[in-house]
Amino acid sequence: MIETTRLTKRYGRARGIDDLSIRVNRGDIYGFIGSNGAGKSTTIRLLLGLIRPTAGSAKVLGLDIIKQKKEILAGVGYIPSEISYYPGMRGVDAARMAQRIRRVACEAEARRLADRLSLDMSRKVTDLSFGNKKKVAIVCALQHKPDLLILDEPTSGLDPLMQKAFWDIILERHRQGATIFLSSHVLSEIQQHCTRAAIIREGRLVVEDEVHALARTSAKRVTLRNVQGAMPEIRGARDLAQVGNTVSFLVQGEAMQLLEDLSHGSFDDLTITEPDMEEIFLHFYEKEEVRA
Repeated sequence: MIETTRLTKRYGRARGIDDLSIRVNRGDIYGFIGSNGAGKSTTIRLLLGLIRPTAGSAKVLGLDIIKQKKEILAGVGYIPSEISYYPGMRGVDAARMAQRIRRVACEAEARRLADRLSLDMSRKVTDLSFGNKKKVAIVCALQHKPDLLILDEPTSGLDPLMQKAFWDIILERHRQGATIFLSSHVLSEIQQHCTRAAIIREGRLVVEDEVHALARTSAKRVTLRNVQGAMPEIRGARDLAQVGNTVSFLVQGEAMQLLEDLSHGSFDDLTITEPDMEEIFLHFYEKEEVRA
C-alpha cells in the first residue's frame, strides 16, 4: 500500500528526510514514530504529492507519488496534524466539498460519523474548538470509506472519550479491510493498536519491524519490592527510580549476571517485564546516538 525507496527531501541546507525506505503492507496498522521535527509530517506530505522529493521515489496504492498524485488523493483518507478551513465554512460544507472533489455521494456516512463523534456539523468551523475541528477532518477523511487512511497525529486535541470513539471507528474500518498509516506522539496508541512500526530520528529511519518484535529489545524492566538496605550495584542498569521501598530500573545484559548482582541485595519480591513503547523508543534512539 505504501513503499518508499531512498526517499529524500531537503529544504535548501535544512534537513527534511534522508534516504527513507519503508514498506506498509495491505492490512497493516502501521505506526510512524518520532520526536517533533523528526520528519513525520514531511514524509506524509511527500506520500500525498503535496511536496516533491529531492531524491528517491515512492508509491502509494501502487501509484507514483509524482505522476499519479490525483489518483492517490482520490483513494486515500487523510487527516492532517493541523486543521484549517475557509472562513465562514460549516462542518457540513467541508464534508460536501470533499464529496464533490472526490465525486462521491456519502452524506449518510458523514452524518453517521458526526453522530458517533458528537459533532454538530451545522456550526461554523471558525467557532469550533481545535478538538471539534479535528472531528470535522475525521469525517472528511473517512466518509468515502477509503482503502488507505493516512493519519498525522489524529487524536491530538481529542479528549479521552473522543479518542476512544475515534479508535473504535478506525478499528472497525480496519476489520473491513482498510490499511492504516498512523503518525503519533502517543506511544501507548502504537503499542496497543499497531501491527508494524517505524521509528524515525532526524529524518532517518532508525528501525522498522513488527511491534511485538520491537518490544524484544535486550532491555528489561526490573522491579524490586520492599528493598531493605542499600541497593547493590546492578551492571547495565539505567533509569533507576525509587518510590518508598520499591525500586525500578531498566537493565541490559545476561540474565545470570543480573541474578548474581541481585543476590547481593535484600528484597521481598521481583518482577521482570518487557519495556513499554516509550522505553522501546528511547532504547532505539539511544542506540542511534551511540552509532552517530
